[in-house]
Amino acid sequence: MSPHDKPLRWLHGTVRTPPLSSEARIEAGYLLRRLQRGESLGLPHSRPLPVIGPRCHELRLVDRDSTWRIAYRIDVDAIVILDVFSKKTQVLPDSVRRACQQRLKDYDDE
Repeated sequence: MSPHDKPLRWLHGTVRTPPLSSEARIEAGYLLRRLQRGESLGLPHSRPLPVIGPRCHELRLVDRDSTWRIAYRIDVDAIVILDVFSKKTQVLPDSVRRACQQRLKDYDDE
């Protein structure tokens, strides 16, 4: 890791927790590494999630049996991981939105 790379701050979940295939784990690691290096990712890899908050996005991982998302926020000093979840519809589940917003509030209040 370069001294200029942003660290990952995991607030909830890990890439290993869901039953991701090894290919999806590798892709997640590759995309997270690009974010750490300051790259801006767009579709199809990432899309904004303003419903959670400013600078929030989701990584999109298509796996064999599921579509996974990693919700994150880009801060000046870190990439803040909010959640790792399976997404079955086009709409972000309210429970995920509320949980991510609460995690960010708690993180920002520290």
